[in-house]
Amino acid sequence: MYMAHFLSFIKRAVPKEILEILRPPYHFFLAYLSALYFRHPSREIMLIGVTGTKGKSTVTEILTRILETEGHKVASLSTIQFKIGDKKERNLHKMTMPGRFFVQHFLRQAVDAGCTHAIVEITSEGAKQYRHRFLELDALIFTNLTPEHIESHGSFEKYKQAKLSIAKRVSASKKKPRYLVANTDDEHGSAFLNFTVEYQLPYGLKDLSLYSLHKDSISLVFGETTLRVPLIGLFNVYNVLAAITLARALGISFKTIDNALRELPPVAGRVEQFTSPKDAIKSVTAVVDYAHTPDSLTKLYEAFPDTHKVCVLGNTGGGRDSWKRPEMGAIAERYCDYIILTNEDPYDENPRVIVEQMAKAIVDKSKLEIIMDRRLAIATALERTIDGGHVIVSGKGTDPYIMGPRGTKTIWSDAEVVKEELQNLPRH
Repeated sequence: MYMAHFLSFIKRAVPKEILEILRPPYHFFLAYLSALYFRHPSREIMLIGVTGTKGKSTVTEILTRILETEGHKVASLSTIQFKIGDKKERNLHKMTMPGRFFVQHFLRQAVDAGCTHAIVEITSEGAKQYRHRFLELDALIFTNLTPEHIESHGSFEKYKQAKLSIAKRVSASKKKPRYLVANTDDEHGSAFLNFTVEYQLPYGLKDLSLYSLHKDSISLVFGETTLRVPLIGLFNVYNVLAAITLARALGISFKTIDNALRELPPVAGRVEQFTSPKDAIKSVTAVVDYAHTPDSLTKLYEAFPDTHKVCVLGNTGGGRDSWKRPEMGAIAERYCDYIILTNEDPYDENPRVIVEQMAKAIVDKSKLEIIMDRRLAIATALERTIDGGHVIVSGKGTDPYIMGPRGTKTIWSDAEVVKEELQNLPRH
């Protein structure tokens, strides 16, 4: 607490120009100090980074499952949870990659617990603050790149360079062999392979003889091998491909991969589905997802074609990426039968202003409703949908709080609220 007050005082007292000069050495020093304090744990474990705009958490969960099925003890650090072997802890930090001391301590705990592999989501914000420095990476998986955090980084190119700096750390790692895995169907993918490592591993739909999207799963055909995975959407075809590409390079058989994935548990907050009680007067499927960029929102809605959709959304993160607000409103109008705009994470910005900026892009106001109370918005969406319809709640996923002004936060779970409100549907 005292450190937070001290840093707040420094930010107010020191001119912004001076702060910009001091930030890089400050972040570098903390990264070095944390690694030194915890005795460089990443040197004692196979460390796999996962980066990209979307799919990081899902890839982390899939790869963890594959490695564990192979017999390894695995640690993983993601937006969803912190996991060391069988011990799991929900990520309540409201950030994917917590501070440098947290990450190094996590890795030291993983090593001391006997883990052989650790998988860590690495974000552009984390890279910007050198949280990836002094992490001796064996491998990096790149999923995709679309505009996000533009206001924080200053431009899309700077955002991309922050991501590429992670691949550069793999190349600089003293470990061998080193692996770079990249989605080359993404226009930026090849740039993540343009570093000196032992294994440069592109992946894309070309790796598949065939793939199929089903209502409740996806099928991937690799030559004579067919895998059926209980995830939905084309985006999850790519997420599975990412994990499989590295797994195969590590010598893991398709038989083990099939055993790992055929009964893969739902990934929390990532196209997580809940259904109405059997005796409810109508059948409703509610979907909770983290989609918070135009591209991810589009792909989420496209995963549910030919179904009645009532969509609940806000715009994650007041004070940032305001450019996307009208775009996401327009996307909702294109795909949804009815739209409810609601509060998400306004921080110090007026939440009503945020949703009104989204609402301006929605031409047909008859399909639009603004309900700032997020629980009421979800409950209303469940009322508005038809028998057999879907309610899609996007933006927060597993986020544990609604963030308000001056650092205030309200404990929250989209999934728990959805489950509770489904139980309140009228019964026969």
